[in-house]
Amino acid sequence: MFDAIARRYDTLNHLLSAGLDRRWRRHAIRELALTGRERVLDLCTGTADLAMAAVTGPDGQARDVVGIDFAGEMLRHARAKIAEAGLHTRVRLVRGDATAVPLPDASVDAAMVAFGIRNVIDPARACAEMRRILRPGGRLAILEFGAPRLPGIRALYLAYFRYLLPVIGRAFSRHRDAYSYLPASVIEFPVGAAFARVLEAAGYVDVRYQALTFGIVYLYLAKTTSGVVSVRNDP
Repeated sequence: MFDAIARRYDTLNHLLSAGLDRRWRRHAIRELALTGRERVLDLCTGTADLAMAAVTGPDGQARDVVGIDFAGEMLRHARAKIAEAGLHTRVRLVRGDATAVPLPDASVDAAMVAFGIRNVIDPARACAEMRRILRPGGRLAILEFGAPRLPGIRALYLAYFRYLLPVIGRAFSRHRDAYSYLPASVIEFPVGAAFARVLEAAGYVDVRYQALTFGIVYLYLAKTTSGVVSVRNDP
């Protein structure tokens, strides 16, 4: 499914989010507080938008990024984008499984996922894998869809998400199921405190989360430092 929609994936992301996906990615990178010295993992990298932003953005830059994804066609498009941007020496792409990341223990300073953790067959295992490869004091940022909490906005958003978005997605991607899968996968995924508990169980500390754009998207942040685990909801 992901291979089938790879060619139009970026266009649809920008269209269906009204361009907000770029803002959400920049915010996640800013929260990682990169200094230019970090080696970063971008898991479920897709077409590498987040990986590229991490090495070029004004909100902090990584030294280099390893992007991992299981969809070969997504990675093919990502490689073309990276080459065109002249970033091939700073962003390296690897085809791999998020539940068995092909990197050694304690090998990266930060890890990030944008709208991909819900697509992993075992999200808890993927979180534990990222914990394994993060160095002590490493930082994690995960962007994932949620739903607005305000009743009126929530009703309008869910109507768009369940009915209009699949129609637009099918028309542009020419794939019958991909953009019906999107709302179904979001509705089934744990949100807010529920997913924060998944991170806590995987061994992270200082776990917190932020609701972005009325709760359409959540940003989860955590560290691998020692201490008492706390989970809080940022205003």
